[in-house]
Amino acid sequence: MFSPEGPSLRELAVQALSSVERGYDLLAPKFDHTPFRTPDSVLDAVGAALGRLGTFDRGLDLCCGTGAGVDVLTRVCRRGVTGVDFSAGMLAVARERVPSAGPRVSWVRADARALPFAPAFDLVVSFGAFGHFLPRELPGLFAQVHSVLRPGGRFAFPIVAPPPPASRAYWMLLGFDAVMRVRNAVWRPPFVMYYRAFRLPDVRRELERAGFEVELHALPEFGRRRDGSPRVRMVVARRLP
Repeated sequence: MFSPEGPSLRELAVQALSSVERGYDLLAPKFDHTPFRTPDSVLDAVGAALGRLGTFDRGLDLCCGTGAGVDVLTRVCRRGVTGVDFSAGMLAVARERVPSAGPRVSWVRADARALPFAPAFDLVVSFGAFGHFLPRELPGLFAQVHSVLRPGGRFAFPIVAPPPPASRAYWMLLGFDAVMRVRNAVWRPPFVMYYRAFRLPDVRRELERAGFEVELHALPEFGRRRDGSPRVRMVVARRLP
């Protein structure tokens, strides 16, 4: 993170004391050189899994950031791909990396909680964005996704199994979330970014309430935990008629 290409400690501190939108505007030029960007290994695994489901006409990358997920959509969508994000800075970087071949790509600045689209998409994906939504916001968020999908369209995203309580990763994530809660209690505007607030049982329940049929696809590239469960799954929620 503190490499010459990535943000400095001071830049990260300024971002963390800003709003989410302003923070990502500031971080955008260096975002792809941070651990916050979804790794290529995850993007490739999701792309391969989506390819096994077939091809799609139009795809939407929800909270697209600098456009890494759009690259996945261009592999499986035939007619068009759209990236939507509320950070103008992130979209500016994304526009510079549009692939020269493949379906037409467009970019829209909008809030995921108020999407400005008709039900025109066959596939919606999202990578690494759900920590910016509080649990109480999930019903509205999933309703928005439902509203932009055609009947039978799919909403797909990866979800990593939580680390076991005895692991170092568990306590690191717990500590990060605790620091963010203290920060938001004493500083305005809030910066919503929590790693442990997006839990699979809650997500599945809210997707089903929003009118989706939910399937879980193990991503074999990441292996399994000691208990035999997948380390990484792809959630595929199909919009019911």
